[in-house]
Amino acid sequence: MNKTSTEAGEFIRQLLVEIRSNEATTVLVCPPFTALAAVSNSLEATRVLLGSQNVYYERDGAFTGEISPQMLRDLFVTHVIIGHSERRAIFHESDEEIRKKILAAINGGLTPILCVGENLNDRESKKHFAIVQGQLEAAMKDIEGQIIIAYEPVWAIGTGQTATPEMAQEMHGYIRKIVSQIAGPATAKEIRILYGGSMKASNAEALLRQQDIDGGLIGGASLSVQEFASIIRIADTIDH
Repeated sequence: MNKTSTEAGEFIRQLLVEIRSNEATTVLVCPPFTALAAVSNSLEATRVLLGSQNVYYERDGAFTGEISPQMLRDLFVTHVIIGHSERRAIFHESDEEIRKKILAAINGGLTPILCVGENLNDRESKKHFAIVQGQLEAAMKDIEGQIIIAYEPVWAIGTGQTATPEMAQEMHGYIRKIVSQIAGPATAKEIRILYGGSMKASNAEALLRQQDIDGGLIGGASLSVQEFASIIRIADTIDH
């Protein structure tokens, strides 16, 4: 919940100048609902993609305050974040609700970015692999269509705790293994798994060089044009 429509439009104009030489990295921005139209206009005829931070699972109807996949597609949105740790924790989104949103997104022509991850209690009690596996199985079972996964170590976001690149890689490798069990080896090989644990310019290279980390779901660092552009430039130099 950052940036007005005007602020977001200006942010994009500045970002496009900073990354005009970007060639290899896919860049996706996900502003609030109120800024989608302005950002969509700013991104016209560029290679930067537009995503939404959330979606509802019905096409239309008496669901005051909700936004459907079809409404997003009308604004040239291509991706949508689903199951973000803040949605799970603050708004109590269940695995079943997340699964319904994924189905609705795919059926509505959007690519879901499914967020999974464990909190500090899960990590300290050694339940982190089981928690993430459960989230993946609940969301992806019998789902057909392209999905991106983002791993959020909730315990390492704004807590002072640190997830090392090796710890991140360990979970990303495990996620790819579980995806192989759910959807097959071919899907597991091709699926993009993003890291969402406070990636910034100072740690992006070490993280992105890990074998199973295919990109970043950037939080606070994406609010600064210079910081976000720096991460993109770093990603541009890394060949997976």
